[in-house]
Amino acid sequence: QVQVVESGGGLVQSGGSLRLSCVASGSIFSFYAMGWYRQAPGKQRELVAAITSGLSTNYTDSVKGRFTISRDNARNTVYLQMNSLKPEDTAVYYCNREPPRRGSWGQGTQVTVSS
Repeated sequence: QVQVVESGGGLVQSGGSLRLSCVASGSIFSFYAMGWYRQAPGKQRELVAAITSGLSTNYTDSVKGRFTISRDNARNTVYLQMNSLKPEDTAVYYCNREPPRRGSWGQGTQVTVSS
């Protein structure tokens, strides 16, 4: 079972950038597809971006062209580079396998974008 620790969130102005990191446990991390998810207040958790073991990526429409997911298998780490941030990107961001595993949610990292 993969365990994760997310970091890199914070408060940023609209138009700014943040880079999120997710360090995962497990020696077979490189075999898993991984995803970044987010949950805004009062909304369901949604998949934002995903990356396969073969480095194929996909994004939800609202972040295409602004966010970039990447991974470093040597460091068991998945990144989410977020540019041109908007107030509607405000949420707690989580990483997990894709599709997600119930026991592999971390504590998340808060991203707040001010207008």
